[in-house]
Amino acid sequence: MNLADIVISLNGRDAGKRFIVVMTDAEYSLIADGKGRRFESPKRKKSKHLRLEGQVDGLLAEKLQKGEKVTNNEIRRFLAGYAANECSEGGMQDAKR
Repeated sequence: MNLADIVISLNGRDAGKRFIVVMTDAEYSLIADGKGRRFESPKRKKSKHLRLEGQVDGLLAEKLQKGEKVTNNEIRRFLAGYAANECSEGGMQDAKR
């Protein structure tokens, strides 16, 4: 996993939910969704328990890569827009997971 990747959790109580990778190392990724898992206290999860869904682009990705402060509102808005875009393309049938 890389910084600013969009991932879906495969295991645990958050299975099926989308997150953004806010930090990563060899084995673990720190993920946040801006709601249950805020940017200030991301979830530490093994990368093998995450499925890559896409990549963040634009201003949010630049902020993450530069190490700047990202607001939880920005993360929530991006993930909501990403889910809506996936549904409109017919890629994902049940966006309310």
